[in-house]
Amino acid sequence: MDAYWSPLCTACEGLESGSVLVTPVSERPFEIEATRDDRIVVKFRDSGEERPLHREQFSVLVDRLEGSPITLETLAPGVEPYAAVLSLGPEFVSDGEALSLALDEAVGGESPHLLTPEEARTRPERVHDDAVLLADLLDRVDADDPSSLDTGTLTDLYVLLSDVQRGADRVRGTARNSLLERLGPDQQLHGRFGTVRRTTRERRYSKDDEIIFDALDEHDVPREWVLGVDPEKLDVVLAVTDLDEDDVYDVDEQVYVQKTGVDEGEKFSRLQGLAERLEEVEGGEAIQEDLLEIERRIDEALASG
Repeated sequence: MDAYWSPLCTACEGLESGSVLVTPVSERPFEIEATRDDRIVVKFRDSGEERPLHREQFSVLVDRLEGSPITLETLAPGVEPYAAVLSLGPEFVSDGEALSLALDEAVGGESPHLLTPEEARTRPERVHDDAVLLADLLDRVDADDPSSLDTGTLTDLYVLLSDVQRGADRVRGTARNSLLERLGPDQQLHGRFGTVRRTTRERRYSKDDEIIFDALDEHDVPREWVLGVDPEKLDVVLAVTDLDEDDVYDVDEQVYVQKTGVDEGEKFSRLQGLAERLEEVEGGEAIQEDLLEIERRIDEALASG
């Protein structure tokens, strides 16, 4: 292990700040906290637990690899982080299914278990970042008059609004589930920005046809009263006959804008630029507070919508 340890530690120390490793089987994200002569300290994101990965345990894995590759799915949970970290070393290679010694140095250390800072962001962090970008854009353009904006800026505004709304809806879903565990049938919960209560909506789904027909027969209701045109069967008829679609369908055409792509790399780069600018300019803390206030206003608007 002596020959492998120093390059492995160097690889760990060279990771970009914010990078995250993910255990191969249980998919637990963790960060490299420190490297020492006898251990590598990691911290799990889901629990905050810090754990030392000891050099001698790495040696056991390396000895095993000198015999044959290790199938990752067979690893015990406690061994998973060792394998993920070992995949960073230039002498090792993992394809996501097995860990082995690198026969080709060109592919060594290309770990599939490593996430960049951009990829490692949690869902709430992504909402936060998109809201900051949106707040910055709203501060620089006149969103009340979209027709005055150039096409590129207007496109960016639409994409960011869409991303914030979609991301906030997903995070709101997790918050809703937690709130439902705390809300009684007639209870209201109050926060600084508003009040919530439990609401029940009913959605009806038809039972199997035979169950429905039996119920109708039992109450002397003619089956013809509930029989109608099956759209799927109608589409088949349209496909194999000269029947015109206009003869059987009323078509209501709706025109809308569809977001077809998002440049996450460009957004992340812009975020880093904003952070650096806030640190450099005088009054950066005040600007940051203004951005946070705008974020809160956006959250309120999304929640009320």
